[in-house]
Amino acid sequence: MKAFNLQLRFLVPLVVVLTAAAYFALPLMDSLTLRWFARDMNMRGNLMANTLSESIAAALEDPKGRKLQQLFNRAVEDERMVAMGWCSPTGELLTRTASYPRELSCDDADRLASETEPRLRLPGGPVHVSAHPVTAESGPVGQLVLLHDLSFIERRSLDTRRYLIALLAGVGIVIALVTMAVAQLSWRGWVSGTRALLRGEGLVRPLGGGAPELAPVAAELRARLRDLEDEYRRYQGHEAEWDAPRLQSLLRSQLRGDQVIVVSNREPYIHEKGKDGRVFVRRPASGLVTAVEPVMRACSGTWIAHGSGTADRKAVDRHDRVALPPGHEEYQLRRVWLSPEEEQGYYYGFANEGMWPLCHVAHVRPVFRESDWLYYKTVNQRFADAVVAEARSEDPVVLVQDYHFALLPAMVRRRLPRATILTFWHIPWPNPESFGICPWRQEILEGLLGSTIMGFHTRFHCKNFIEAVDRYLEARIEHEHSTISYKGEQTFIESYPISIEWPTRDSVSEWASPAECRRQVCELHDIPGHHRIAVGVDRFDYTKGILERLHAVERLLEKHPEWRGKFTFVQVAAPTRAALEEYQAFQQRIEQVTRRINERFSAGGREVVRLLAQHHEHEQVNRLYRAADVCLVTSLHDGMNLVCKEFVAARDDEQGVLVLSRFAGAARDMPEALIVNPYHVEEVADAIHRSLTMPPAEQRERMANLRSTVREFNVYRWAGKMLTDAARWRLRERISERVQRHGAPEEERNAANM
Repeated sequence: MKAFNLQLRFLVPLVVVLTAAAYFALPLMDSLTLRWFARDMNMRGNLMANTLSESIAAALEDPKGRKLQQLFNRAVEDERMVAMGWCSPTGELLTRTASYPRELSCDDADRLASETEPRLRLPGGPVHVSAHPVTAESGPVGQLVLLHDLSFIERRSLDTRRYLIALLAGVGIVIALVTMAVAQLSWRGWVSGTRALLRGEGLVRPLGGGAPELAPVAAELRARLRDLEDEYRRYQGHEAEWDAPRLQSLLRSQLRGDQVIVVSNREPYIHEKGKDGRVFVRRPASGLVTAVEPVMRACSGTWIAHGSGTADRKAVDRHDRVALPPGHEEYQLRRVWLSPEEEQGYYYGFANEGMWPLCHVAHVRPVFRESDWLYYKTVNQRFADAVVAEARSEDPVVLVQDYHFALLPAMVRRRLPRATILTFWHIPWPNPESFGICPWRQEILEGLLGSTIMGFHTRFHCKNFIEAVDRYLEARIEHEHSTISYKGEQTFIESYPISIEWPTRDSVSEWASPAECRRQVCELHDIPGHHRIAVGVDRFDYTKGILERLHAVERLLEKHPEWRGKFTFVQVAAPTRAALEEYQAFQQRIEQVTRRINERFSAGGREVVRLLAQHHEHEQVNRLYRAADVCLVTSLHDGMNLVCKEFVAARDDEQGVLVLSRFAGAARDMPEALIVNPYHVEEVADAIHRSLTMPPAEQRERMANLRSTVREFNVYRWAGKMLTDAARWRLRERISERVQRHGAPEEERNAANM
């Protein structure tokens, strides 16, 4: 009873103090509220004055002032409007409504309007006074005085005062009750602890019987929660445009001090021996290089790739490393050497005769040989060994690129179980039935599931991969979270649409104008200046739909003879994988069809189809893009296809039309293109005709939307999203590891630390 009386003595003063504080704080709140409403009334008055300015100027032309009086009478019908008055430029009150106070002159209205709280109290309650000059074409014509009703503010303030006092009183009661409970428990704890100490129990365990092993866990969780909160704040910030500096900032903030290792078949720089014996450096035209190199330059990581240049061995040190980029040395390239037999079996054999046609539904049969599979495993293991050798810690971030290294993630996982492995599959993933053709389908899936994150271009490819795992492995799949758990390891499946680097202002300023590019292209390829030009830019690959494209051009000239002698199609086809018979036969087929079309439709000795079967540098391709009226991208099956995005980026004049295959991954993000089925020759021919006859205004509208999409979703956004997801998973794994380590029995922790 005494304890209760003591607590009651504490409770009553606290409630009284809070209530008094609320009561004395109300005048300040009322003053602030009145200022806010006064500002709103001024804004409302300005809006009303601007709205009525033309009507007032017209009404002033009436010498009797009747029109102005009628206008004011209608305006004061607003429930918040009390009265209106009109003052001449000389300060004379000319017109007023019936409720306008007679004692309020124009000078008084100006004085009240300039005060902090422009209030005037009338018999009906307080009013807000504001004065607004009105200007016509001839100059200032007078001043509009508005009186707004403020009585509703007093009513709201009274209600607010009641609610606030009740709220603070309630909060005071709750705080007092909680404080009483804590004080009671603390008092009991001190009494219990003192008694335990007198009995000697406090010398064995902490007062109150707490668990000492939970203290590190709690501290670690608090620190991690702070990190998560910081990350959340970063995400809530302004969504700035993705560029190289932003990607570098993200790497520094979310992957602080973590080593990044990239694994790819193609190297970012190639050392070649020139005809004069000198060594020169060449950078291959590759979307992968463009996407990944900013990551390397930001984090000073290590890039592991196949050394294929004729002078690559001369450029490396005794550890097969070379610092790049030349002259800057911001990251290390570790080259892995392959024998001609290994390159033939691993690259040309299993990767390009087996996996490439298997993943591309282009009606070319994949070839699987046991010898190629053995070379593929050997080379993957060699690259995995290189990753382990280059790793400076137990948990590096490893970025595995493309179908050449399907086995490598699991190989690295066995040696570095704490590594964060991101595998990006740059080509499509087939449906489970098609993937079942592969004799080593289970080994391929197990290798890829060694990844922490498995990335594809589209959600459709993610779905195919998950269904393939469901069909051929005993794994636990959580579809709602896009995760696969296999043999105790979890893999996150996500889509990351790859893109290109958006041209900088400096690079665009160096481009020739579209008209100049057209003149140069016509002069170089002997094309008449009045011809309409369509272009296609691809590698000599059967998945790119080059044959179907030629058939569509042929059908266009059959259906629309008006284009004969007025249309030229330029096809750039860079040779690739020329050592494979399938590619040799395909190139011969293209050349035969090109000759047939030219024999049928060439006029004046000029070919209607110009087949450029050689490698073109980026500047040459960009010139073609800027000169063309139409760009044809008719892939039969493609992971993304960056040609369409390069064409859009090149057209800063917002002209030109993109004809895009629905089977390219880019079609999902670029609906403003003319989407076609490349197998339907008639549909593609009609799309080319529509492109050639499309009005400039429609071209501009379509191209502006396409450029906005490609600029926003550029290659830095692709890399940034992947690395952000990797940072989130690393954080989660580290928290999980520490909780498990701190939650283990003391004997196990001591054994682990020994």
